[in-house]
Amino acid sequence: MLVRDEHVVYGIDNFDPYYDREIKERNLAELERFDRFRFFEADLLEPRSLARVFGVAAESGRSIDAVIHLAAKAGVRPSIEDPRAYTRTNVEGTVNLLEAMVAADVRDLLFASSSSVYGNTPDTPFREDAWVDHPISPYAATKKAGELLCHTYSVLHGMRIAALRFFTVYGPRQRPDLAIAKFTRMLEKGHPIPVYGDGTTRRDYTYIEDILDGITGALGWVHEQAAGSYGVFNLGESRTVALSELIEILENATGTTAVIDRQAMQPGDVTQTYADISRAREAFAYNPTTPIEDGIARYVAWYREQQP
Repeated sequence: MLVRDEHVVYGIDNFDPYYDREIKERNLAELERFDRFRFFEADLLEPRSLARVFGVAAESGRSIDAVIHLAAKAGVRPSIEDPRAYTRTNVEGTVNLLEAMVAADVRDLLFASSSSVYGNTPDTPFREDAWVDHPISPYAATKKAGELLCHTYSVLHGMRIAALRFFTVYGPRQRPDLAIAKFTRMLEKGHPIPVYGDGTTRRDYTYIEDILDGITGALGWVHEQAAGSYGVFNLGESRTVALSELIEILENATGTTAVIDRQAMQPGDVTQTYADISRAREAFAYNPTTPIEDGIARYVAWYREQQP
């Protein structure tokens, strides 16, 4: 999106083995045909490699206007199994990036937070001013820590930062371990679908193009703020869908019938996510327009196009 809007974009990834490197390289191949895009294989845990990226930008005469910090170890359940790795990447890595930005005099940042910070907050829809000091997974705790660090740097260094709490983003190129990708793959292959709990857990699924519009709007908001500004924004669809309903939508989109493998609820899973998006709507006209039925149909069509 940014490259097509004629921005010069530097991409950074460390090819974490959480999923197959080949998937990421396939995604990169489409970007690398643009002269305005340059990729660096670098790691947030290596400050020198981050400094090199900012240095290359300075040497080229193209100062970096903003950083969109999407890099993290993702996933609630894996974070319970390996909390130290999540803390290193998501907390220490965020500090390293903030320090690199300060050293390079880059002041505008979008930080990818998560709806998981709300935990099992009983009041819905979730509002950004809710008390979120009771995360129920290490992943959620690291995202809340990232928000706090961003606020600290906005105060100390005059940075302008927006923390974006994403709500279950889905669509083409999404991570292969997420429910919609996994369930589509299993339905197409005739495999049973694992369902944790009784199917009543609810999520606020948000289509990727709506999220991109939110990112664009948040960038504009950050650029307009005074030094030292900090804001938190929900980016969701503002509609909840039960897990059982999601499976029905996928069945309709794929033309198949699911075989359910029912299992116990998993530690760290929340019962519901539901975004109040009024703050983002007011601040930068965020307005998601993709119903889950349309988004799923687009995802299934894309998935089938990728098959050999």
